[in-house]
Amino acid sequence: MKPSYDLVVIGSGPAGAKAAAMASFYGHSVALVEKEPRLGGAGTNTGTLPSKTLKETAVFLSGFNDRGLFGVEKRLVRDANVSDLLFRKNTVTSTQADDIRRNLNILKVDIIQGLASLVDAHTVQVQPPGGAAPVLLHSEFILLATGSRPWHIPGVPFDGSRVHDSDTILEIDHIPDSIVIVGAGVIGCEYATIFAALKSKVTLVNGRADLLGFLDGEILGILKTQMQKEGVTFLMPNRAQGVTVCERDGKKVVTAHLDDGSDIEADMFLYAAGRVGNTDQLNLAAMGLTAGDKQTLAVDEQYRTSVPNIFAVGDLIGFPALASTGMDQGRIAVTHMFNLASYQKLDQVFPMGVYTIPEVSCAGLTEEDAKKKNQPYLVGRAWYKDCPRGHIIGSQFGLLKILADPDTLAVLGVHVIGRIATELIHFGLLLVENQVPATHVAAMIYNQPTLHEMYKGAAIDIIRQKQGLPELNGASAF
Repeated sequence: MKPSYDLVVIGSGPAGAKAAAMASFYGHSVALVEKEPRLGGAGTNTGTLPSKTLKETAVFLSGFNDRGLFGVEKRLVRDANVSDLLFRKNTVTSTQADDIRRNLNILKVDIIQGLASLVDAHTVQVQPPGGAAPVLLHSEFILLATGSRPWHIPGVPFDGSRVHDSDTILEIDHIPDSIVIVGAGVIGCEYATIFAALKSKVTLVNGRADLLGFLDGEILGILKTQMQKEGVTFLMPNRAQGVTVCERDGKKVVTAHLDDGSDIEADMFLYAAGRVGNTDQLNLAAMGLTAGDKQTLAVDEQYRTSVPNIFAVGDLIGFPALASTGMDQGRIAVTHMFNLASYQKLDQVFPMGVYTIPEVSCAGLTEEDAKKKNQPYLVGRAWYKDCPRGHIIGSQFGLLKILADPDTLAVLGVHVIGRIATELIHFGLLLVENQVPATHVAAMIYNQPTLHEMYKGAAIDIIRQKQGLPELNGASAF
């Protein structure tokens, strides 16, 4: 530990860890403060990586493939237990946390465990665990990257046993026979499909009439239909006014009380309707900083707060609150702190991924966006079932959809639902960023057989419409 640093980072999640690594890589002295013994924050330990690992494990344990998922063949490994479900998740999170520590050690970042709070614009106080004396860290810059936590609604008795938030659901002691999930955002929908895959009876409650409003309407409709086919029941719009837990016939039963006056009984309950920033222990008032809605902080395009040498990134500043964007926010903040020639500004087009079963991912304009902007467009579609690679991997379901300008044929948006959609989207992201014309997409040579051939098929569909040619009447353009 040094008497002073160029940068003190508070929080070791995706945003904080990448910022610390980058600053040290460019020769600056860095201390990273983390209150937990394991590095990685929610991204590694309670959010991004564990939930996605849980999804893949659920697919494996349930014997799901696309044919199984959509009704031709479905089998569940009935002797699979919760240890099987959580083993891979625990292995992945532990390995990733160790990798983060190893990387920061190689870069000579000082890692300090303890609870951090602001003393002044250049001083951080760290309270180590176990009651040791506080430590003061002095620094030219301070980066706040403390992340977020699940919001706990009054009237819900979170116990980490039957009544869960999105953190404690990762430590369940049994696969529930039935579960009520409140919140139809990304987290709620992901867990709804995970538990449906494990043959739990799933009821999804949401205060709004629909779910995942940022998705293209056609894609959303397909996802919702598939979730219903897998047994997910939607109660929307509706809200949970409270939850009670009682014992009946020697078994605990959770009852969710809804605002329409109805009650739903289930084996387990998950509240997944929002997160709040971890700002309450930072002593923001000492700096004249005030947390806003959902305990987030306001920053400028450089991620600087109203105190010039204090920056904030990641979930702490709100939307989009993604691990991927948080990492680059941290890098951008460091760039502006030390006048580096690296990351200057966050890209305006970035991919959104929803790790439901099936996966959904998108970049650029939806049809609804285009209509609001009075942007004319053509739509090209390609289906997994028409793609040779789709046949090889057994994907009888899935869609890749391209929106393009009808005059220039520049790609405006790409939307994918199906196997590895979150991988396939990155090529589409480049097309949107560079406004690549569909004619070029169609002319490119793709490895054959690959799922990326669907880009060619969707582009050919757009060109067909541009040239006024008739529909293919079920024939494939591949």
